[in-house]
Formats: sequence, structure tokens, C-alpha cells
Amino acid sequence: MASPASYRPQPGSIPTQPGVYRFRDAKGRVIYVGKAKNLRSRVSSYFQDIRNLHSRTASMVTSAASVEWTTVKTEVEALQLEYSWIKEFDPRFNVKYRDDKSYPWLAVTVGEEFPRVMVGRGAKRKGTRYFGPYGHAWAIRETVDLLLRVFPMRSCSNGVFKRSSQIGRPCLLGYIEKCAAPCVGNVTAEQHREIVDDFCDFMAGNTSAFVKRVEKQMYAASEALDFERAARLRDDLGALTKAMEKQAVVLADGTDADVIALAEDPLEVAVQIFYVRGGRIRGQRGWVADRTDDGGTPELVQDFLLQLYGGESDSIPREVLVPALPPDAGVLEELLSDLRGSRVTIRVPQRGAKLALQQTVATNARQSLVLHKTRRASDLTTRNRALEEIQSVLSLDEVPLRIECYDVSNLQGTEVVASMVVFEDGLPRKGEYRRFVIKPETGETEVTQNDVAHMHQVITRRFRRLLDEQAKSEAVSTDSGPMLVDPETGRPRKFAYAPGLVVVDGGPPQVAAAQQALTELGINDIPVCGLAKRLEEVWLPAEEDPVILARTSEGLYLLQRIRDEAHRFAITHHRSRRSKSMVESALDDVPGLGEVRRKTLLKHFGSLKKLRLAEAEEIALVPGIGPRTAEAIKAAVATAESTRKNAGTTAHAVQVNTATGEIIEEN
Repeated sequence: MASPASYRPQPGSIPTQPGVYRFRDAKGRVIYVGKAKNLRSRVSSYFQDIRNLHSRTASMVTSAASVEWTTVKTEVEALQLEYSWIKEFDPRFNVKYRDDKSYPWLAVTVGEEFPRVMVGRGAKRKGTRYFGPYGHAWAIRETVDLLLRVFPMRSCSNGVFKRSSQIGRPCLLGYIEKCAAPCVGNVTAEQHREIVDDFCDFMAGNTSAFVKRVEKQMYAASEALDFERAARLRDDLGALTKAMEKQAVVLADGTDADVIALAEDPLEVAVQIFYVRGGRIRGQRGWVADRTDDGGTPELVQDFLLQLYGGESDSIPREVLVPALPPDAGVLEELLSDLRGSRVTIRVPQRGAKLALQQTVATNARQSLVLHKTRRASDLTTRNRALEEIQSVLSLDEVPLRIECYDVSNLQGTEVVASMVVFEDGLPRKGEYRRFVIKPETGETEVTQNDVAHMHQVITRRFRRLLDEQAKSEAVSTDSGPMLVDPETGRPRKFAYAPGLVVVDGGPPQVAAAQQALTELGINDIPVCGLAKRLEEVWLPAEEDPVILARTSEGLYLLQRIRDEAHRFAITHHRSRRSKSMVESALDDVPGLGEVRRKTLLKHFGSLKKLRLAEAEEIALVPGIGPRTAEAIKAAVATAESTRKNAGTTAHAVQVNTATGEIIEEN
């Protein structure tokens, strides 16, 4: 791990013009590319005290061995050069958006003499015009099947087209009039090209002109008493209408826009985009990326727009709706306008149908992120790779199939609790989770705020139970070994299984406390490590330097999930105890409410939540509780609830269970 001071450039040597900079590692590989309005100001910011940097930025500068820059004339040129270098060097510390699935495109091979319409997936090719992408291939195939009766263009493969040309007979689509049969000369290349152009215009959103044209032709045929042609045109009009119904009208003003929304957590970000053309949703697409720098939503939006539109000028709409304006919105608008050849605006919708549509896109983004996390957590191959990486980087004797993680939670030293979560084979084993209430240390009358001492106490209590359970098991051991199952209940003995790895939430002090607790108990065969939140460093006992895992490491991802699950479990326990103690202490102050009636009250409602929601009249129905006492109870509980909410304002309103991918919302 290099020190940034070893390659820090002289402050006066960095120019103050706009430009793009590159960080390289010791092997000369580009690991990060960024742009700046003022290179001196931006590059110098990376060389401040590493403790003041975001964890991902700190990881980048310590992985780098050199930095270089290139000056340009304008910010637009800087943006273009940044995109080119990111595409060329694929730096590992830049955000890379990956498709969360393979989306189908509707493609028209306009570069061929007789263009063909088809549904496909994968990368785009030159000489082909694309529409979409769409959520389902079957849906767009149905739409194409409807439109071929109105726009009878070629849809067959090159082999079928060539064979029909040789035998002088069209395929089935030619006979049922869903193809103009250019293969046998029924139409010329120019006539077929006109059909293709009309089809592309319709798919691009110019639908009203075709509907009016077919209606006019239908009425003209009817007036000319050509009822067979009028009936055929009527069916064509129905096909056009049905095709348009498959694409919901969301914006009445015929807007052409891309509507973008993000869902993010500290580790990853999911992006969803709806393509709106002519006021209708023409397609949808999603991406997921690891967060590799300290940028917020505006920076993520800018990175995404640059990657989305940087090389595809034909897909840029007139309007881009985003959840937050990028830092250089004006510069980005200028770049996109140059690429498109006409004005492009980037803005945040504030009200009306556009805001409602973006909220729908945001819901899709959240669901996409949850689904991604669930898939990643449940994938067997990924879990095995993660466990093998942990074994390798920590130099363990065997793969840690059972990992236990511990976290301590308190609010200014009150209601101090701890949690123990268990992951087996990389998956949470919730039946093995345990909660601890921290007890005062010897010689103390109350619990003091000392996370290191609390961690020592928790590890001591858990592994003392392990030794006790092992002693009981050995006392009733059989020929096959000690009894790890209770012979009376048939259930596994609590705390009877030794973990392959102990993880603590914290840095060197917490790791040292956990190791000391194990040593005092005479346990020397259970490895310990700690995961510090700030820099996501893995600390080992008696080691001066941490173990740094790559940001893309599945081993690090698993350790983070385990640590975050332990933190969530501890916070939940802490809040529960704090809420209960507040309500019970409030009931203590109610005149005439003794211990017996207090317990009767809580037993009657079954939970503190139901008691808080009950009206005074409902409380008065409890035996021994009168109307006046009920009013006093209602007021006391309301005061306690208000205090609880005020105390919890520093907590996050929305959390993600990183073990399951579930979004947890607290009111």
C-alpha cells in the first residue's frame, strides 16, 4: 500500500486550467480517471490527510503510485476526453454501470439493400437502427406481427430471402400479405425502402400521421364502393390502434424524453431508465454498479449520462429527466446538444405527470437493487468464491463455513446491547442469532460507555458458554463423538458450535479486546478479524497494517454484509429496549398505577405498539383501570413515544438488510 505523499506532485507544477487526470498503480495501469475545471484545486484535494478522505477515495489514492494530467481548452473537451479515457482504460475505481439483464431490441437493418426487421439482444451494430430496449421479447414480437400487415416489410432471415429469390416463390409471409415480397420482385428496392421508412417513423413515435392516412384511405375506398379494400384498411387501422395501446400514453404533450431514477446504498447503485417517445413509453432498461468513489447522487447522475450517451448520438432525446442535476449540468447539456445536433435539456421534474412517471421509475430502480442483492447473496458459486477469498487473504487453515459477527450498540451510554449474527455457507442463519444486554463491569454500579470493554465482555460470555456446552457434550459423548444435540429436546445445543471465524465491528482496539477474551479462556484455535467502517479495512490481531481487499472482491462484499447485518440486529434490539424502558418508566409516573395493574395492562394489549395506538376508552376497559387513569396512561404513553422519536432522529429512516436485500422502512 503506497503512501500518497510518495508521489504527490509539487503544488506549483499542477496547472489551473480545465483538464483530465489519471491515477496509475505501481504496474502503470490506469485505476481512476477524473476531470476538473481547475486541475490544481482538484488534484491537490486527493493529497490531504487520508483520514479526511472518503473510504473509497482513500483506497484509490493508496492503491495508486502516480498521477498525471492533460489540459484542454474547455470543460466540454474535458468531459469528452474523460469519457474516451474511461472507455479506453476501464479504470477499476470508476463507476461502471452493468446491465442488470439482457434487454431485447427491435432492430431494422437499414444498411442493407432490402432492410429487415428483427428482435435481438446484445451490442448494437453499425448500419442498423434500433428501437427500445423493451422489457419482454414476446411483447415486441406481438407488436411487430400486428404492424407487418400495415407495413409489409421483410422480416425473414438472409437464408430464407436468398432461397425464395432462387426458386421464384415467396415464403408464407408473402402469401398472407405480411411481406411485400421484394425477394421475387413484387416491389422494387425503392418501394420497399418507403415501407421501411414508414415503419421506422411509426416506431419512432410519429403515429398520428399514419392513423389519419389510413382513415382517409378507408373512407375513400368506401365512397368508391371498394368495400373489400375498405374492410382491409379498417383491419389495418385496428392493428395500428392495438399496437399503440400496447405502449401506454404517459405524457400528453407528445414529449420525447428519457426518464432516469437511481436507488443507492453505501455499496451499490441501481439505475432505471424509461424511454418516452411521442408521449408513450417505448422501452425500459436497467443497470447496476458498485460505488467506487465518494460522489453523491449528482455525481452518479453525471457519470451515468456520460456513459449512456457518450457514444450514441442517435439515441439522445430532446429532454433528459433526472433525480438530481449533475454538478456540470450546463457543460453536459452543451456536450449532448453537440452530439445530437440540436438543443438538449437536463432537468429535475417538480410536479405533474413527469414527476409521477419519475417516481414510478424510482420504484423500479429500488426493486432492481433489491433483486440484484438477493441474487448476489444467494448465488452458490459467488458464495464459495467469497469464502475462499476470505480464507486466502486471512491465511486461515480452512474455509470459514461458519462466521460469527459481533456489534455493540448504545445511545450515549444508555441501554447498551450487543448482537451476534451467524452466517453459514455465506447465508444468514437467523435461528442462531443472539442478543446480549451489557452488564456493569466488576466494581461498577452502572454500565459506562466503553465499546472496547463491552466487546471483551460479549466475546467472553459467548465463548464461556461454548466451553460449558462442549463440556456437557463431552460428558454424554458417544462413539461418534460429543453430543451436539440435546437428547431431551432433539434440538442443537445453543452455543455448542465453534465458528470458523469471528468478525467484530471495529478496528484494532475491538479486535485486540476480542482476541484477549479468547486468550483468557484458553481458546487459541478460533481466528479473529475486524472490519472498520470508515475505510472498509480488515484488521487482524497484533498486526500494524490492515488487510486491504479489492473493492470488487466477493470476500469483502460478504464481510460487509455480515457486519451490516450485525449492526442492524443490534440497532433493532437497542431501539426495542429503549422504547420499552421509556414506556414503562412513563407508566411508573401514572398516579395510582401499581406494578400489578401495569403488568395487567401490558398483558391485555399484548404489545407496547398496541398500547400506544389504543384510545383512552379502550384502555379504560382493562379491569382495574378507570377513565381518569386511562386518560393519564394515554398522555404518558404519548409523551414517551414523542421522546422516543426525538431520540431516534439520528437514525436512518430507510435501511437495507444486506443479508437478504430487503428494504426496511421504519416509521
